[in-house]
Amino acid sequence: MSRTNWAAFAAAAPEFAGTVENRFGAFTHHTLATLRKDGSPRTTGLEVRFLRGELWLGMMPDSLKALDLRRDPRFALQANPGAGTGMGGGDVRISGRAIEVTDAETKAGYVEEVEPPEPFHLFRTELTEVVRTSVEDDTYLVVEVWRPGAPVRTLRRT
Repeated sequence: MSRTNWAAFAAAAPEFAGTVENRFGAFTHHTLATLRKDGSPRTTGLEVRFLRGELWLGMMPDSLKALDLRRDPRFALQANPGAGTGMGGGDVRISGRAIEVTDAETKAGYVEEVEPPEPFHLFRTELTEVVRTSVEDDTYLVVEVWRPGAPVRTLRRT
C-alpha cells in the first residue's frame, strides 16, 4: 500500500485536504487509535498539528500510545465530532503509519512552533487513507475517500 505525507496529500487533493484540516482545526483534542501488544485496539485523546507539510502527533514520554506506535506504527485518527449530533464538517478520519522523530534539529523546530511540555515523543505521519463522511441536503450520506496515487472518490447513498 502506498503512503505519503500531508504535503503530498494537500497537493493531490487541495480542496479535500483543506476541508479535513479545517475539521481538525475546529477542536483541540481528537481520538487516536493504536494497537496494543495483543493486537486489540487502544483509543486515546491527542492533539495534532499540521506544520511544514506534515501531520504531527506529539505525546507524553513513555505514554502507552507512544509505546504502541513504536512497536506497531499503524494508527487511525478521528477528528473530534464536537458537541451534539450535528457533526458540522462531517466525520473525518485519517489512517496511516506514525514514524517517530528522534532528530534533534527537527524536534527543536517543532518545539519552536508548538512549545510542547518536554520531554515528549514526536511522530510524523505517512497517510494511507483519508475519509470524510457527511450528510448532504438532509438526503444523502456522502463518503469521500482519498488514497495515495488515486483521486478523491465520492460515494452518495440515500
